[in-house]
Amino acid sequence: MTIPDRARAVRYARRLGDGVTDALADVPRFLRLKLALLGGAFRRSPWQVVGLVLASLYGVGMMALLVAGLIAARFVPDVASVRSIVIVAGTVVTTGFLLLPLVFGVDDTLDPRKFALFGITKNRLAVGLAAGSILSVPAIVLAVCVLATVVTWSHGFWLVLLALVSALIAIATGVLAGRVATAVAGFLLDTRRARELTGVVGVLLVVLISPLVLSLSNVDWGAQGLSIVGVFADILRWSPMGAAWAVPADTAAGHGGAAALELVIALAALAALWVAWRALVAYMIVTPSRSADVKTYSGLGWFGLMPANAWGAVAARSLTYWARDARYWVSLVMIPVIPVIVLVAFGVVHAIPGTYPALLPLPIMVLFLGWAAHNDVAYDGTAVWLHVVAGRVGLADRVGRLVPLLFIGIPLIVIGTAVSVYFYGDARAALPLVGVTVCELFVGLGLSSVTSTLAPYPVPKPGDSPFAQPQSVGAVSAVVQGFSLTVILLLSAPSITFGVLGVFVDPAWFTASLWAGLVVGVLALAGGVLGGAAIFDRRGPQMLAAAVRAA
Repeated sequence: MTIPDRARAVRYARRLGDGVTDALADVPRFLRLKLALLGGAFRRSPWQVVGLVLASLYGVGMMALLVAGLIAARFVPDVASVRSIVIVAGTVVTTGFLLLPLVFGVDDTLDPRKFALFGITKNRLAVGLAAGSILSVPAIVLAVCVLATVVTWSHGFWLVLLALVSALIAIATGVLAGRVATAVAGFLLDTRRARELTGVVGVLLVVLISPLVLSLSNVDWGAQGLSIVGVFADILRWSPMGAAWAVPADTAAGHGGAAALELVIALAALAALWVAWRALVAYMIVTPSRSADVKTYSGLGWFGLMPANAWGAVAARSLTYWARDARYWVSLVMIPVIPVIVLVAFGVVHAIPGTYPALLPLPIMVLFLGWAAHNDVAYDGTAVWLHVVAGRVGLADRVGRLVPLLFIGIPLIVIGTAVSVYFYGDARAALPLVGVTVCELFVGLGLSSVTSTLAPYPVPKPGDSPFAQPQSVGAVSAVVQGFSLTVILLLSAPSITFGVLGVFVDPAWFTASLWAGLVVGVLALAGGVLGGAAIFDRRGPQMLAAAVRAA
C-alpha cells in the first residue's frame, strides 16, 4: 500500500470511528425520550392508569413464569426436549415482532419522519431509534426471557458465553424486526382503508389457522407431543428468526457443526435487518406521508334506485353504508368464516358423521347475519339527527334499515339451501333449511329493530378502524349482544327441533319445521318492526343524546 493510500485509509477509519462515536453519543438522548414517552402513559385518566397498571402486573407475572420455566429447564436431563421447546417458542416470539405490526399496525411513537427537521444524519437516527425501541414492554419482556436462556444452557463456560452472544443476537433481531415492520406498516398503512384491509386480513389469518390449532389440540401430547415439537424445531432452526435460538441449544445437544452454520444464519439475518432499517430511515425522513386517494362518484347511486319516499331514502342510505363503511363489511367478511371453524372443530373430534355437517353452515351464517343489525342505529353516530328531526319516521327508518340485510339474506338462503341439499343428498331437507333460516333471519331483523333503538351502545365512530373499541363500552354491550343471540335461538327452537326430528326420526317433520319457521319469523319481523318504530318515535331525543355522548 502506498503512502497516499495509507493516508486515505487512516482518514476513512477515523471518520468511521467518529461516526460510530457520534451515533452512540445520541443513544442516551433517545433512551431518555422513550422513557419520557412511557411516563406520559401514566398521565391519563385514573381508570386508564389503573388498567395500564393491571396490564403491566399481568405482563410481569407472565414474564416471571416464563423466566422460572427457563431456569427450571436447566435441571432437566432431557436436553433434546428442552432444545425443541426453546427453538419453537423463540421462533414464534421473534416472528411475532415481525408480523404483528404489519397485520394490525401500531402507533409508532418513534417514527423517523418525526425527526426529519432536526438535522440528524440517517446513521445516527437509525442507531438512536433502534436503541430507543429497546425500552418498550415487548422488547423488555423479550430481553429478560432471552437472557434467561443463558441460565438454561449454563452447562459450561464456553456454552454460557455462546448462549450470551446468541441471546444478544436474538434480542437485536427481535427489536430490529419490530422496527422494520413498524416502519413499513406506518408508511404503507397511512390511509384508513389500508389499515382496515390489513386488519381484516389479520383477523382472517388468525381465524383460518384455527383449524391447525384444533388439529394440534387433538394430538396425544403425552405420547407424541415432544416428537412433533422436535420436527418443527428441526425445520425452524434454519430460519432467520429461529437460528439465534438454536445456536446454544444445538451446541448443548452436541451438534456443533449445525450450531456454527446457525450462528452464520443468525448474524446474516441481523445484518440484513439492520441494512433494511437503515434504508427505511433514509427513505422515510425525505418522504412525506401518503394520503388516501379521493374517490369521486357520479350519479345518485342507491338513492336513484330506491323509491322516492321515506323508507326508500333510509334504505338507500343503509345500502351505501353497508357497501362502503368498513365497520359493516368487516362483519360480513367474518360471517362465512364462522361455520368453517365450527365444521373443523366437529371434524377434529369426529362429532358428526356422514353428510349431516352439510346442513350446518347455512343456518349458522344466517343466524349471525340476522343478529348483525342489533345495534345498527349506533353506527349512524350523530347523523341520526336527520331521522329524529324529520318527525315520526320510525316505521320508515325500521323498514329501510332492513333492506340491505334482506338483499343479502334472501339470496344467501336460496343459494345456500341448494348447495346444502346437494351435499346432503336429500332434496326434502330443503324444507327445514328454508324454515330455520327464514326464521333466524326474520327474528333477528325484528329483534334488531327493537334493540337498536331501545339499547344502543357505543361503537367505533365513522372513519375509525372497525377494530377500535370505544372506552365507554362495558357490560351493556355484552348484555345486548348475548340477549339478542339468545332470543333468536329461542324463537327459532321450534323450527330447529322439528328439523332435527325430520333428519333423525321421520322426514314428515320437515313440513312442520318449514311452517313453524315461516310463521314465527313473519310474526317476529312484523312485531319487531312495529314495536321498534313506536320506540324510535318516542325515544328519538334520547338516542340522539346517546350518540352525542359517544362521539
